[in-house]
Amino acid sequence: MFYLLLSILFSSAIFIIFKLFDKYLINTPQAIVTNYATAFTIGIFSYNDTIQISNIPQKPWFIGAIILSCLFISVFNIMAITAQKNGVTVAAIAGKMSVIIPVMFGVILYHEKLHVLQIVGIILALIAVYLTTAKEKTELQAHQYLFPILLFIGSGIIDTSIKYVQHHFVALTEIPLFSATIFGSAFCLGIGLLLYLKKRIELKNILAGISLGIINYFAIYYLLKALDDKTLVSATLFSINNVSIVLLTTLIGLAFFKEKLIPKNWIGICFAIISIFLIAN
Repeated sequence: MFYLLLSILFSSAIFIIFKLFDKYLINTPQAIVTNYATAFTIGIFSYNDTIQISNIPQKPWFIGAIILSCLFISVFNIMAITAQKNGVTVAAIAGKMSVIIPVMFGVILYHEKLHVLQIVGIILALIAVYLTTAKEKTELQAHQYLFPILLFIGSGIIDTSIKYVQHHFVALTEIPLFSATIFGSAFCLGIGLLLYLKKRIELKNILAGISLGIINYFAIYYLLKALDDKTLVSATLFSINNVSIVLLTTLIGLAFFKEKLIPKNWIGICFAIISIFLIAN
């Protein structure tokens, strides 16, 4: 449970940092690329065994790590845009309501059964994403639903993939190396992106990216550690994790960023919390 608490704190901090990037005019793509370099470095130094780079492609989780790296850098950019344009509350709910995707994946792949309350929870989760992204008619913009929906789908695919690869292929002692491989691959992809964008590198973006990288690494690391706790099934763990992040980021968004919520948003937040508990039931 201690690892789960740490995962909640670090994961919530990611949404806050993205909001701060917008406030302090940080170049988000540059910071995200630096973040992955930082996370990769931490992962390498956290691995206690001898590392032979040539052996990494032979690991059973290597292909999964490469796929996850592509998802990570894509969804991270979408998360940043959502937090900056829609607010941290919307970003947190769009990202964390995606718990229904791993649940549906379990039904399709493992033929797991859903009872009536879980089906109701899935429906409420979808309604919650819509309600929390709703704005007054005068505020309607193209990104209002696009980025939250992309974040919802992308985060769900990541959660599903992490659980699948971690459960089937990653030994407990190899979690730091597995994480480092994801981050290192994402860094390489990010470098390609920066070369394409041809933007001048600024020190403040590098420093911001280092801060994000430290937080991002430990958010993933402690989630993987929590998943190894056999006292909680993954559905319950993801649900507690996601509800807590939604509540914490909502409170921070209201208190520190003065985000304004209309009645539809509050109803959506309530639906979000209820739905996660129903899905975990």
